Amino acid sequence: MGGCLGLQRNRRGRNASSDNGSRPSSGTNRKNHPLCHETIRWKSDVPLTEGQLRSKRDEFWDTAPAFEGRKEIWDALRAATAAAETTDFQLAQAILDGANISVPNGFLTECYDELGTRYQVPVYCLSYPINIVKEGSGRDSPVDQTESSDEGSEIMLKLRLSSNCQDIKMPLMTRDTIAQAKKKLQAKQGIEPLHQRWFFGGKLLGDKLHIDEARILPSYVIQVIINPEPTNES
Repeated sequence: MGGCLGLQRNRRGRNASSDNGSRPSSGTNRKNHPLCHETIRWKSDVPLTEGQLRSKRDEFWDTAPAFEGRKEIWDALRAATAAAETTDFQLAQAILDGANISVPNGFLTECYDELGTRYQVPVYCLSYPINIVKEGSGRDSPVDQTESSDEGSEIMLKLRLSSNCQDIKMPLMTRDTIAQAKKKLQAKQGIEPLHQRWFFGGKLLGDKLHIDEARILPSYVIQVIINPEPTNES
């Protein structure tokens, strides 16, 4: 525990060089520390069920390689986080060493490959929040049950379609799921839901996420990627 605290105290100095946009060319400029054998404790702003947390994790791991870094490194990080969450830190360390991944602060929240590329794993992928909502009927039940509940209030959102780069405005309900929103876009534009991928703030919006949970504001634009091949976001 003392070693981990020492790593955290030294973290600010090590991060100073990365704040100016420079990227180390190799591991020689950045020390690698053993993975800290400590579970990160954190609290979610919005209480999540276990199923919602797993869906959130799946969305991150499925989309992270599309934005930055190498897929093989992301795959290694995913395997390492799974091992660390079960407290098999020896296996997690072996995976990191095998992929030449360094962890300067001892935690998987900030990692680097041998080329100096930075990889950030969100804390919700590393451990459960202290305010996790327990559920007994499986992964999808909380979201499915809200489909027939109160629809919430109406909100006007702006969508930018990749097919023509045009913006359209569409009224939705705050308790609509993304899947329901896709169906409304189909009724308006004739685009099948299986061909739609919705992104907000650089993150993929899963079909079971509600509009209010995504914290989408009326003045912001949702990017809708239209794919010729069907996609599966469930």
